[in-house]
Amino acid sequence: MADIDNARPVPGRYGAPAAGALTLREATLARAWNVQGDASRPALSDAAQRLFGVALPTAPNTTARGAAWTALWLGPTSWLVIAARAPQPQLEFAAARDALNAVDGAVFDVSAARAAWTIAGPQSATVLAKGCPLDFHPRAFPQGACAQSLFGHVNALFFRHADDAFTLLAARSFARDVWHALATSSAQYGYDVLPPSPFPD
Repeated sequence: MADIDNARPVPGRYGAPAAGALTLREATLARAWNVQGDASRPALSDAAQRLFGVALPTAPNTTARGAAWTALWLGPTSWLVIAARAPQPQLEFAAARDALNAVDGAVFDVSAARAAWTIAGPQSATVLAKGCPLDFHPRAFPQGACAQSLFGHVNALFFRHADDAFTLLAARSFARDVWHALATSSAQYGYDVLPPSPFPD
């Protein structure tokens, strides 16, 4: 089994000998900002579109993806906007804060607060279902969906970015616990731990 006592996955082959069932890897975040405000107000939605190049999703548990940023719905007035790589041209946090404050919005830098992992392969939904009460069947949780729930005893955010691929985000202080649960749940299928890569964009 992988070094499950380490919060950072160690690349290699682990668990059952079956090949190709699962891959696990750390997903790195260049930026993760919590945007808050009333998206039904054109001034806020226009400012967010101008800053991030993506519209804030207004339907519950949905996402929107742009060239540099992905916006994940957290609640009626809250979104997590993530840049997998440093956006070009650079968007400074202070400039985004000032622009959103001007339209009665707010933004908070939570880049250091979250850890993320990508799990991919035909057993990915089954592995997540072992530790989470969400229904990950594609009819209930299609590509592009996101939702907050628990993974084991840890609050987590789940994002389905492909048919058989998810990214799980959790508070960095619980990274060791989440990795332990992922590795344990994946062991019966066999899994490859891959080197870290940017958050899926």
